[in-house]
Amino acid sequence: MNKFRMFLVFLGLGSFCLAFMAAAGWAASIPERATMIYGPPSPSLAPLERWRLAWALVSDVDALALAADPGGEAEPFAITPGETANNVIDRLGQEGLVRRPDMFRELLIYSGADTRLVPGEYLLSPAMTPLEIAAAIQNAEASGIRFFILPGWRLEEVAAALPTSGLDIPSQEFLDLARSSPQGRLLVHWPSRANYEGALFPGEYKLPRNLNAESLLSIFVENFLQHLTPEIENAFKEHGLTVFEGIIVASIVQREAVRESEQARIASVFHNRIQAGMRLEADPTVQYALGYSESWGWWKAPLSLADLEVLSPYNTYQVNGMPPGPIASPGLPAILAAAFPEQTNYYFFRAACDRSGRHVFSVTFEEHVAKGCP
Repeated sequence: MNKFRMFLVFLGLGSFCLAFMAAAGWAASIPERATMIYGPPSPSLAPLERWRLAWALVSDVDALALAADPGGEAEPFAITPGETANNVIDRLGQEGLVRRPDMFRELLIYSGADTRLVPGEYLLSPAMTPLEIAAAIQNAEASGIRFFILPGWRLEEVAAALPTSGLDIPSQEFLDLARSSPQGRLLVHWPSRANYEGALFPGEYKLPRNLNAESLLSIFVENFLQHLTPEIENAFKEHGLTVFEGIIVASIVQREAVRESEQARIASVFHNRIQAGMRLEADPTVQYALGYSESWGWWKAPLSLADLEVLSPYNTYQVNGMPPGPIASPGLPAILAAAFPEQTNYYFFRAACDRSGRHVFSVTFEEHVAKGCP
């Protein structure tokens, strides 16, 4: 009897050991299976977390292998610079691109892709599997980017926006190129002594990531030239201005006007001054001459009386006629205002005292002074 009991004990222990070894072997196989299906795990994962993620992914393969909608159509999906992986995953779920955002999150963490998402614009489809979507949003070559030039930006401000844009173009390289003598079709309107200031057309650009500085500059300039219609050219000519001079006026109008509705009236003041042989006396030209300071950025406001004495060919308080070139990138409304100004007899304007962004206009200097704020 004792021998029989011992036999049962040994049999039980043996079965337990076999079961334990089988379980251990099965557990050890989980990471291998995950690697075969999903690739190697992120080396930053702790062993226990690595096994947990591998188990979750292996146990629910269909969640990542099946498309949300096999008949779905591609649609734009943008990842913005600095956007968190969790936010991207939530939006993919909300837009119906992945059925199981929870499992998609596990996949990104497992592979380390949650730290490698590439900002840009993608064409993603519900007909893509989550695995395909995960691969796409890590592929810089597959993505495009959105780049914005705001009306009134100067060359340096455009260059300063490059480091966070997703474009691999050094700011200084682009700036050096934009400050060089113009080339190509721009020379029809631009003097060779000038640079590209004023010819980088404002707006939204959808760009491939692999652009170089020359191609990027060319895209901005071509957009400007496409908006420069024969009607605008002829309107400048009727005012006795070249296109280059007209854009100089437009750039000043862009920086002076807070409200777009006032641009054509402000333009009339500068046209009247030009016709009368008066100095333009435009604050933005002084701001442009002063350049950058950590205290005020690129556009100092308000200006002091000492600022108006700065020695620069751009200081229209000190020099007759126009500055040597545009002071910023004017938008189309400012260009149209400079080409088709209101017909007024105003020679002066100043900011309204109510801080509304409006301006008050005057015919005489005495009237202009009388409208000063108390």
